[in-house]
Amino acid sequence: MIVGLSATLPHALATGLRAHGVSAHVAARVSNLPPVSVLFAAFLGYNPAQRLLGPHVLARLPAHSAAAIQGRAFFPHLMAAPFRSGLDEAFAFAIAACLVAALTSWWRGAPVVAPEESALDQPAVIRD
Repeated sequence: MIVGLSATLPHALATGLRAHGVSAHVAARVSNLPPVSVLFAAFLGYNPAQRLLGPHVLARLPAHSAAAIQGRAFFPHLMAAPFRSGLDEAFAFAIAACLVAALTSWWRGAPVVAPEESALDQPAVIRD
């Protein structure tokens, strides 16, 4: 999941912020967030854009752009494509790991079961 997010999230975040009037320098700085923190923010339903950009950046933006960036739909919409990419990577790895495990199990062959010792094969115990 982290591999897929780190490959596509920076570009999506920078593009989304620049589309709302954030300068390229600030958008590039914010887009280099660790994907783990962004993933946790998304799972918790938190929009980190307000804290990441800061009040001074948001104050310089047009009112409708600042409201859109701070809104509930901005961050989830921005993360949808990178999250899908991360899921694709995670499922591809899981499929490959399952196939390797299945092939390894198949090549191992049938299980070898040791024959059980019967009561007749054991020496008799004489009791006094």
